[in-house]
Amino acid sequence: MVKQYEIYWVKLDPTVGSEIQKTRPCVVITPNEMNNSIDTIIIAPLTTKSHNFPTRLRTTVEKKDCWIVLDQIRAIDKSRLNEKIGELDRKDVLKLKNIINEMLVE
Repeated sequence: MVKQYEIYWVKLDPTVGSEIQKTRPCVVITPNEMNNSIDTIIIAPLTTKSHNFPTRLRTTVEKKDCWIVLDQIRAIDKSRLNEKIGELDRKDVLKLKNIINEMLVE
């Protein structure tokens, strides 16, 4: 079962324009209730090359510094998921929630 805040390798291609592309780590954003019920999930891709934008969260995955790109959140079919490679720690989960709240709620 796919769980919220887990990190998977995800095949993002095909993409259009400035969308983040190729196979890369992504964080599952959707709540577990949705992950159990539907065949799509909402993810945020990670990249190692970024700037310190307010919509991006610096973290470490597989001993590499990277950024969670919350301005590129998207829904994908679960069939795009590959290997699970980790999950966010509590500190990063709280930061991620705050950024999403500022972006989409307030």
